[in-house]
Amino acid sequence: MKQILLVEDEAQLAEAIILNLKLEGYDPTWVRNGNIAIQTALNPHNSFELIILDVMIPEKDGLEVCLSIRKVDLKTPILFLSARNSTTDKILGLKSGGNDYLGKPFHLEEFLLRVKNLAVSKKEITNSPSFAFSGNTISFDSFSATNVSGESIAFSKREVAFLKLFIEHPNQVISREELADTTPEAVQLNFRVIDNAIVKFRKSFEIDLKQPTHFISVRGVGYLFKP
Repeated sequence: MKQILLVEDEAQLAEAIILNLKLEGYDPTWVRNGNIAIQTALNPHNSFELIILDVMIPEKDGLEVCLSIRKVDLKTPILFLSARNSTTDKILGLKSGGNDYLGKPFHLEEFLLRVKNLAVSKKEITNSPSFAFSGNTISFDSFSATNVSGESIAFSKREVAFLKLFIEHPNQVISREELADTTPEAVQLNFRVIDNAIVKFRKSFEIDLKQPTHFISVRGVGYLFKP
């Protein structure tokens, strides 16, 4: 059963979220303030597939909590859930290390869909030698792909590592730092190499380069992959 950490100080809302998460087969843990959230999230005895984080919580706000968690843990997805839902608020949430941001009030179906998309255990990621999406097929073993037009594209080992990270985290914002961390030479890796790889992915898989639908830029944050 997938464990989810819910950080929310509104008891009535938290109880409703917990009920629906349990109905979907998740195992939620509920905390109400920022300090306990950090302690719980970083406790080595816990293994959360997702952290659902309110912004306006006691002691430390959600942005501070997210920044603290990201100093230690770059991988666990974080979904912000907040009444502060302006574009500026969402950008701040993503820049602090969040993977997604949903404003209150929200539709339950949309919330559960976002939870489902984010709470993907690495154990569930296919070990198949290939991955197909929208008429494109990536072959991990041969470091190549065939796109919707039937063209064959060759990729480097590093580019395949980037693709795997995107595929393992669909619909999640991935920072350049996280992409750089996939390679042994992460410390020396220039972010321009990552940007060039994204350009190549778009040329390989996008129908309209001016309006990409699969490899999306999130300004000042990173990129996300939509299969």
